[in-house]
Amino acid sequence: MAEMTGYRYIAEMLRGYGIRAVFHVPYVLDGALVEMEKLGIRRIRCHSEKAAAYMADGYARVARGPGIAMAQSVGAANLAAGLQDAWLACSPVIAVTGRWMPHYLYRQAYQEIDHRPLYDPVTKFNAYVDGAEQIPFLLRQAFREATTGAPRPVHLDFLGLSGDLAAGSKLDADVTVEAAFARYPAFRPEPEPGRVAEAASRIARAERPVLVAGGGVTASGAQAEVVRLAEKLSIPVATSLNAKGTIPENHPLSAGVVGTYSRKCANEIVSEADLVIFVGSHTGGQVSHFWQIPRQGTPVIQIDLDPAQIGRNYPAEVAIQGDAKATLERLIEAVAPVPERTAWTERVRALVDRWRTEFDGLLRSDDVPIRPERLCREITEFLPSDAIFLSDTGHAGMWTGAMIEITNPSQTYLRCAGSLGWAFPAALGAKCAAPDRTVICFTGDGGFWYHLGELETAARFGINTVTVINNNRSFNQCRDAFEDASGGRGDGSDDLWVFEDVDFAGVAKSMGCKGIRVEDPDRIRSALEEAVAADRPVVIDVATDIDAMAPKAYVPE
Repeated sequence: MAEMTGYRYIAEMLRGYGIRAVFHVPYVLDGALVEMEKLGIRRIRCHSEKAAAYMADGYARVARGPGIAMAQSVGAANLAAGLQDAWLACSPVIAVTGRWMPHYLYRQAYQEIDHRPLYDPVTKFNAYVDGAEQIPFLLRQAFREATTGAPRPVHLDFLGLSGDLAAGSKLDADVTVEAAFARYPAFRPEPEPGRVAEAASRIARAERPVLVAGGGVTASGAQAEVVRLAEKLSIPVATSLNAKGTIPENHPLSAGVVGTYSRKCANEIVSEADLVIFVGSHTGGQVSHFWQIPRQGTPVIQIDLDPAQIGRNYPAEVAIQGDAKATLERLIEAVAPVPERTAWTERVRALVDRWRTEFDGLLRSDDVPIRPERLCREITEFLPSDAIFLSDTGHAGMWTGAMIEITNPSQTYLRCAGSLGWAFPAALGAKCAAPDRTVICFTGDGGFWYHLGELETAARFGINTVTVINNNRSFNQCRDAFEDASGGRGDGSDDLWVFEDVDFAGVAKSMGCKGIRVEDPDRIRSALEEAVAADRPVVIDVATDIDAMAPKAYVPE
């Protein structure tokens, strides 16, 4: 066995698991950070712990393996808050924090609170590391927990304000890396053959089946299998935001994103189905628009890695536990091609075409201020074939989910699972995981304000992302609620949702990035081309219409 410090052991382990960058706020495991540099691991120093968590999340989703976020004791609470999105999105972030010594407990130690209760709701494994001898086991366990089953965050709380009392000691141990847990899914559980046969028989009897792809399809890398099954059986495919792009959105069987941040046609199609096949979907409130789409009582087949999710919100007529990719492969083998479901597929195309016709004018609008629909159309037509596109939540998720189309299997769409402000720092993490791919972030001014300071991080480390800001100088998604509460439009209501008109392009320039201000819709395309060609981080500040509201979700009467 080799003797080394715990710091060196951690760095060797991370390299062994393929970690190329860690995201941290000083100071935590400083000795390990020094050793990481020697091994070629980038240390991305952030301005806030939440941003570090979001960067690690974006990194994890693109690398398809754990991302590392680190903070000292006083920053542990902020880091825990940043894990909410990774938890909701099933993303394997490993959070590392330090804590004061046990004899400081119950004595009002400076800046110290108990961390473990903060991490319990947002991690699947939450452990103390009290000595160097625990590092080999617990660090391996962290990777194992993060990547098995449904990927989720984990937390290691090292003894010492910066983790130094646990990691700074000598350790006599060989570096052992379990390669299976460097990526997810670590395992691909096969489905029971009898249940696959039952599902195949049930699908054959359906007249209007629809497949709803969830985030588990993305996690499993099962997009091609979804398309193969859909084409073999003439089944339309709707997706959650987490699975957007599973089927190219210009494919004749693509229904679009279903649920709350959705296309009307997708909600209509799922509502009219006589069988819904949920694959890798938790059937949560957003994908079902609070369990209204499909209607309760609609027959359901549910395929999921986690048996606790099957039947949770819709009783499953056929329940199949298994990895999405493995299960779809078995299902493709089991089903016989059916005669064209002509009436159903024609109905699906009619609903999709009607949606396109309804929004065509806005997608091509020359209005000034710019319509967000036009901005989305320009992005769709420009988006490089290898692009990673990240969207914030709120109106950003609604606009991009419905209006931007992912048409190439090599394109990646990643969405915020609920924490406004996630997209910009997550895009920086995504770029660190895939430095040769084009990374484009879409956010509103309200979302961008959260972590604007990370522009300096992007410039300092040369993380060359493109950030498109739908700048309507407001939280206009909240407008109606505030005006209703205030009894109408006026200063009293505007104070609650309207911002100052800030030139974010100028702000970006002042922080070492490139900034482009766009006020003419005909300038959008050239701004995107200029941004991608630039050799530095770029902000495209698009002045959009404050009164442009994303369509609300369709619900059948």
